[in-house]
Amino acid sequence: MDRYFDDFTVGDTFTAQGFTLSEAQILDYALMYDPQPFHINALAASESVYGGLIASGFQTMSLCFRMMIQTRLFETVSMGGPGIDELRFIAPVRPGDTIEPVIEIVDMTPSKSKPDRGIIRIKCIGYNQHQNKVLSFIVIMMGKRKAS
Repeated sequence: MDRYFDDFTVGDTFTAQGFTLSEAQILDYALMYDPQPFHINALAASESVYGGLIASGFQTMSLCFRMMIQTRLFETVSMGGPGIDELRFIAPVRPGDTIEPVIEIVDMTPSKSKPDRGIIRIKCIGYNQHQNKVLSFIVIMMGKRKAS
């Protein structure tokens, strides 16, 4: 079903498909984009404050965003967006963890200057298999309105 700006309501909540991160995926991502010792070296990670290898928060955020997009809820409405707010890495994500993104519409503002769109603020919280929050962020999405 095509959804436009006007088809969403503040408080709407959706659950996206979860994903499980393997050690190989964590290492591959970190070696390319976030080569900190606790992401790329099991020995160094075991001696760190984390006590073992953890995923980059940026990897977890990117995957949560991907799963949010793959719900196809925003396929019609999305016109891209100007940014992400309030990104928080709350708890480490370890190899074998399964993360489930929960998405909530937290604010909607119709544009005053461009009546064909508005701004939707979408909060995404990633929960691990123990139902612990591991990260949260707010996507700022420009949303297409229905033609009048």
